[in-house]
Amino acid sequence: MVYDLIIIGGGQSALACAYFLRRAELNYLLLDDQEEPGGAWLHSWNSLTLFSPSEYSSLPGWLMPKSGNKFLTRNEVISYLQQYEERYHFPIKRPVHVHQVIREEDNFMLQTDAGNYRAKTIISATGTWQKTFVPAVAGKDTYKGLQLHSAAYKEPKPFAGKKVLIVGEGNSGAQILAEVSQVAHTTWATRKEPAYLPDDVDGRVLFDVASAKYYAEKEGKTFNSENFSLGNIVMVPPVKAARERKVLQAVRTFKMLDEGGAVWPDGNREDFDAIIWCTGFRFALDLFS
Repeated sequence: MVYDLIIIGGGQSALACAYFLRRAELNYLLLDDQEEPGGAWLHSWNSLTLFSPSEYSSLPGWLMPKSGNKFLTRNEVISYLQQYEERYHFPIKRPVHVHQVIREEDNFMLQTDAGNYRAKTIISATGTWQKTFVPAVAGKDTYKGLQLHSAAYKEPKPFAGKKVLIVGEGNSGAQILAEVSQVAHTTWATRKEPAYLPDDVDGRVLFDVASAKYYAEKEGKTFNSENFSLGNIVMVPPVKAARERKVLQAVRTFKMLDEGGAVWPDGNREDFDAIIWCTGFRFALDLFS
């Protein structure tokens, strides 16, 4: 059997694509390597929330419900994604892990752990969560303490009473610092000074700015959105609280690691029990190589 289209993935972007495909007279299928709905949210840390109101975070066709909190929690988002799938009865097979996509003469063959599938067209909605990035730091492989990426971080409890080095100047670095610093002695190492959005700016404002930039560029105009960069840290409540506790203080990053900790640019070294790499992700496209 050859499908008209196969979507690889089962997260938010995959579901949004499927919503529009269901209107077309196409034989399509979603292959998701997770055991249940929820996409990358299934693997995020427990306290993660959206940073925009639900009406700015909805998938097409069905608004996210309001939350008793300012922003929807991780569990509320997962519940919404599960209900969204059920509402539209998308054809999804899971868990199916796609190992490789091979271009054939007239279609594509997907080699999976559940056999081979063929399709005329492929949409890759694999996201970035499975493709973690940790920079090539001298001595990283010699460090004997605990190292983990933010993708594997769940909660601060395992770090209670320890010295923890948190690396990365983005939102994940700030948010994980905010809660780990409540139970541990933390140091926040960044390549550059972290940039913060104004306190009253959340995803709603960023959505409006991105829309304004799009329409301006479409008309050949310039639009300066420097003060509202998507890379800047959103001041969600935990980050604001960390600022009040005066722990939202970053130092320039270390020169290298050794068995016990970090060596700073001035030559001083410091021991750490654990390192949390909040250094981002890359696109998960290896299956097309």
